[in-house]
Amino acid sequence: MSTVSYRRIAVLDIGKTNAKVVVLDSGTGAEIAVLKRPNVTIKTGPYPHYDIKALWSFALDALKSLAREPGFDAISITTHGAAAALLDRDGALAMPVIDYEHEYPEEIRDAYTALRPAFGETFSPRLAMGLNVGAQLHYQKTAFPEEFAGVATILTYAQYWTARLTGVAANELTSLGCHTDLWNPKTSRYSSLVDRLGIRDRMAPIRPAFDALGPVLPEIAAEIGLSAPVPVYCGIHDSNASLLPHLVHREAPFAVVSTGTWVINFGVGGDLDHLDPSRDALANVDAYGRAVPSSRFMGGREFEILSAEIGQVDEKAAQAAIGAVIDKGIMLLANIAPGSGPFPGKASRWINAEEASREERFAAACLYLALMTDACLGLIGAKGPIVVEGPFALNGTYLKLLAALTGREVMAVPGSTGTSQGAALLTGIRPVSGVETHVAPADIPALAAYRTRWFAAME
Repeated sequence: MSTVSYRRIAVLDIGKTNAKVVVLDSGTGAEIAVLKRPNVTIKTGPYPHYDIKALWSFALDALKSLAREPGFDAISITTHGAAAALLDRDGALAMPVIDYEHEYPEEIRDAYTALRPAFGETFSPRLAMGLNVGAQLHYQKTAFPEEFAGVATILTYAQYWTARLTGVAANELTSLGCHTDLWNPKTSRYSSLVDRLGIRDRMAPIRPAFDALGPVLPEIAAEIGLSAPVPVYCGIHDSNASLLPHLVHREAPFAVVSTGTWVINFGVGGDLDHLDPSRDALANVDAYGRAVPSSRFMGGREFEILSAEIGQVDEKAAQAAIGAVIDKGIMLLANIAPGSGPFPGKASRWINAEEASREERFAAACLYLALMTDACLGLIGAKGPIVVEGPFALNGTYLKLLAALTGREVMAVPGSTGTSQGAALLTGIRPVSGVETHVAPADIPALAAYRTRWFAAME
């Protein structure tokens, strides 16, 4: 990765919950400015789909505002995975970009399950809803054959936005390797599913995440108000964007816990030999094209639900309640958000929580999230220190419990820009080490026995 002299990088960062445009200082990695909006799903039409028109309007307005102040001289893109854009011959959307939480009719699901490659080929487990992009494409082709016949180009989601800005269509490995069923990480080629679906000739050329695909198109540059050509980089899947800064300056083995709507766990330096696809363990592909053992659960969504139920709690009071939670055996079992994670098919329930205070419930919720993370790290054989980035890096109760449960040092990288910083690195700027909080494993009385009982209840 060569270094360049960009002063400021604008990052279009589209997550499942929110979309934002962030400007980062290339020298410090600091977030200079950010504009954001909710990412909403349109429920009408052929199927639930993302409001691409609103997202594009937001992106242009945000870039226009940020071009005036503080300004930027390069653009990078990062988006959530499990999404693809289907373009017609004119480059417009041939079909809406489907929301991956849409569930398909049983007969279509069963037909896809019979069609998809084995886990040993793709290291992509069979996931619920449309979390496998291959399942999305099969559904769209099966349920809407006339519309699908008009599809000329298939793009991974981050690269759709790059194509909107530059006119250059591309696919990219981190998005292809993100449980799509379309990629073989051992051979670094498309999987057999691409030919079974008959879409090989529609897949856009593969370009590295680090490639500048072109400057912003002249008419868009004029609308934004750019005074000089601004390169747009190919883009990257958001969890892999979070991983990238650590790949650049840490030595394996280590684990990264990337938190957002999903908690994605990476076992850097691990192998693919013991992954259990039935428990949401899989291989992701990093920005350099290498397979990384991974696991996940929808922890951010779950914490959002729990926080709304429990209400506001003081952090110190929550940590003080940990001992009472353990002594009383107050437990929360998986899953609050169904359909994914290390304990599939389980329904969430509280144990011994009838008389629990708000602080005890919050501490138990953080303990639940730490136990789920512990389980996910175990599934991928993760070794070495644990780096937590994203919103959970600000949750001191979670960090303390995760360090105690795993017996390993936890390094918290706070702030909301993990994905944005990683995407900015695609432009060739030097990585900047952020401020880290180190949490050493502490001895919490009776926690080991609690952990044993919790896992017994889950298993």
